Amino acid sequence: MSKYSLDYLDHLESEAIHIFREVAGQFERPALLFSGGKDSITLVQLALKAFRPGKFPFPLVHIDTGHNFPEALQYRDELAKKIGEKLIVRNVGDTIKAKNLTEPKGKFASRNALQTYTLLDTIEEFKFDACIGGARRDEEKARAKERIFSVRDEFGQWDPKLQRPELWNTYNGRITKGENVRVFPISNWTELDVWNYIRREKIELPSIYFSHEREVIDHEGQLVAVSDFIKLDATDKVLRKNVRYRTVGDMTCTAAVESHASNIDDIISEITATKTSERGETRIDDKVSEAAMEDRKKNGYF
Repeated sequence: MSKYSLDYLDHLESEAIHIFREVAGQFERPALLFSGGKDSITLVQLALKAFRPGKFPFPLVHIDTGHNFPEALQYRDELAKKIGEKLIVRNVGDTIKAKNLTEPKGKFASRNALQTYTLLDTIEEFKFDACIGGARRDEEKARAKERIFSVRDEFGQWDPKLQRPELWNTYNGRITKGENVRVFPISNWTELDVWNYIRREKIELPSIYFSHEREVIDHEGQLVAVSDFIKLDATDKVLRKNVRYRTVGDMTCTAAVESHASNIDDIISEITATKTSERGETRIDDKVSEAAMEDRKKNGYF
């Protein structure tokens, strides 16, 4: 009699699908936050496994800062059309105008923190009671503190000291009026797990994740793409380098890594050898302070 066993990717996939179905069962108006980055693409693949041949019990939602990489936006639109699911896009620029917010200044004028206002407005507009995101605990120390079901109060705020126990894969999504839950189905995955899953499932990705030639500047050891959204100084030297992106955020706060990895096997080899997390190596906005991410999350960030 043959012995049936699951490898570690099967276990991670099974847990994530279980979480997706818990969301569908416990909440009335969930949404899947989708940016066209590899983690949210992985979430879409898992949702397809959880709910096909039926439709998703939630729309895809993107909070667009206006500073995104065009490759990610093109992929976002094409994937939503390909799978036939509803895509809702709300723009941070519109929120800045409507609320008369102060546009960030400086060389890398990132709207990243301002996404919170647009996200909370979108939650209120559509009455979403759960937002599914692709955050992982290995990314950053503040995210390592967060539960898979992370309750936010009526102001969208997160209190790391008030979190619910999650024992035996039991998730408590009970909320009162005005509260909502952020749900992270791949919280227990690592960057390497995501790439191994992408390879196994043969998931297509935006070209930005693979080595390509791009104009960049070297900012404190980080390679930042030249774009209309950053202000070059007279001392900046524009370089042409072969780079790829480990994570895809705004062009104003996401750096590339020098690389010749043109396929997934090469990328996996690079990640296996590196000692720096993807956000640690590439995210400028996380270096504002030691608690930059935690401060943003307390105010309602993803």
